[in-house]
Amino acid sequence: MSGVFAIVICAMVIVNYLQINKVDPVNTEVINALVERLNDNPGDNQLREQIREMDLLVRKAFFTNQWEVRTGAYLLMFALILMFIALQILRIGKKSLPSVEEEYKQDIIRYQKNARRWVAIGGSTLVLVTLILAFITHEDLGTRFIDAAQVAKAETELANEVTPDALVAEKPKEIAKEVAIEEASAEKIENNKAVETTVEETAKPNPVEKDVEAKKTPAVNKYTGQYPSKEMMANFPSFRGPGGNGIAYHNNIPTEWDGASGKNIKWKVTTTLHAYNSPVIWGDKLFLSGADATQREVYCYDRNTGKLIWTAKIDHISGSSDSPEVTPDTGHAASSVSTDGTFVFAIFSNGDLIALDMNGKSVWSKNLGVPDNHYGHSSSLVVFEDKLIVQYDHKKAGRIMALSTKTGDELWSTARKVKVSWASPVVVQNGERAEILLAADPCVASYDAQTGEELWKLDCITGEVGPSVAYANGIVFALNEYASLVAIKTGAQPEVLWEAYDFLSDVPSPIATDKYLFVVTSYGLVACYDALSGEVYWEHEFDNGFYASPILVDDKIYLLDRAGSMHIFKADKECVSLATSNLGEKSDSTPAFADGHVYIRAGKNLYCIGK
Repeated sequence: MSGVFAIVICAMVIVNYLQINKVDPVNTEVINALVERLNDNPGDNQLREQIREMDLLVRKAFFTNQWEVRTGAYLLMFALILMFIALQILRIGKKSLPSVEEEYKQDIIRYQKNARRWVAIGGSTLVLVTLILAFITHEDLGTRFIDAAQVAKAETELANEVTPDALVAEKPKEIAKEVAIEEASAEKIENNKAVETTVEETAKPNPVEKDVEAKKTPAVNKYTGQYPSKEMMANFPSFRGPGGNGIAYHNNIPTEWDGASGKNIKWKVTTTLHAYNSPVIWGDKLFLSGADATQREVYCYDRNTGKLIWTAKIDHISGSSDSPEVTPDTGHAASSVSTDGTFVFAIFSNGDLIALDMNGKSVWSKNLGVPDNHYGHSSSLVVFEDKLIVQYDHKKAGRIMALSTKTGDELWSTARKVKVSWASPVVVQNGERAEILLAADPCVASYDAQTGEELWKLDCITGEVGPSVAYANGIVFALNEYASLVAIKTGAQPEVLWEAYDFLSDVPSPIATDKYLFVVTSYGLVACYDALSGEVYWEHEFDNGFYASPILVDDKIYLLDRAGSMHIFKADKECVSLATSNLGEKSDSTPAFADGHVYIRAGKNLYCIGK
């Protein structure tokens, strides 16, 4: 029976291979025809929605075919093992044959040998061909899907007048067709409060069931400090602001400027090495990093004048290796630096990590090992008190670690059973706990920032995760393209408050307040959700896509598109545009804010905008 089962599996895999080569599950004539019609009639919203639905079916077909091929291969190997065991049992328990004449005996033996030989050859050939076809099919599906996405990306950029060198800032992702609208989800924008209140039980809809692992936190781990601190809130010390949660605690930020005329452009300087990381600020100093395959540098500018104060060349680090291959839309310095006002920390594609003092002198350095990451490492750094938090999720192993800001010594390290992630850690004060919130396939997880202990995790996310989470009012919001948007109520037993599939992001991260969640997609659509119920209040589609993450500043959302236009609108349940200001240069980097100014990295240039 096991042999028959193996033959059936072989036949199914071969048939599946023939079907895939006959009908391409990725590039369909139907979608291509609809795309051409949409190009002729860009205002046809009904046609656009039809393309979205067709694209969703195509994606499901892609992942279903991959699952069928992978499962078929596993079943085939299982059947072969069973057949081998059965043959061994049969051989051991076989009874002696009755005696026959020698002449017939030789003929029988010869016939049996030949039969066994051809059965073995035929069976082995069938199994080998099946396994090869399974591998080819699995790899070919992935290649077709990626190639289709890359072609569509080029077409989208051409339609938006975005040049091919426009690159992703914090996490690379192949972009699906512009008309194959990616489902974007919303994540909550943190309210400008140091301590958030908990969600009222009466406002909570029926929770969605998910696999949850929760651990009790010892009372000794209660956090009695304030995070982010007042000093952090007065600056912009990390990617997406203090704690990495997408909030800038500043006011009097300008809403109007123009790069062509120079209106409100205080200064513009050119950086030496190109990169996609974002500026960070402490006091009067602004920090950036840049790198290529052979050079790695950190820069410090006077944020008031644009004068370059110092450049730190990063080399001679013990254990350092050559830079790995990375994609052009990631580069070798995708991770933003972080600072605590005493030191500046930077990490690069080869795993080199360094701490510099505020004058650019090396304090300590180490190599964490070259990350096994097919796009390139892009998780940014964040500081929690005297700890440098590093998210290091790659193919060989995933882990979250805390290093001493003064010495670089490892204070704690927690292994993570996750796949590669390009998202960055978010650190928040949640009641009496300081938590590090991470997203990577297959889970959203929380860790005690003081000890590294896993507090809880919930399996609710899949794919190549690029967007970081958002947090507000005791709720964590996580999403990813081809997955879903989830709102997780934190606590001893976390639960999913609601889940949505309409709008999903693959690059920009969401932001949240205690009332609303704002989701931004790379193809140009922005949606506002009710933070507690998941109701969609509004959605708006812009002319250009987004790689930069939105930042909440003074009850306004600043959102920079890939063409260099800053869209400013109210953080409210109604879509109210306040201004749109054009830089005149393409950008994929998330802006920084400080003391009435906006700082934008665009290509090889750095801009300061102020009244």
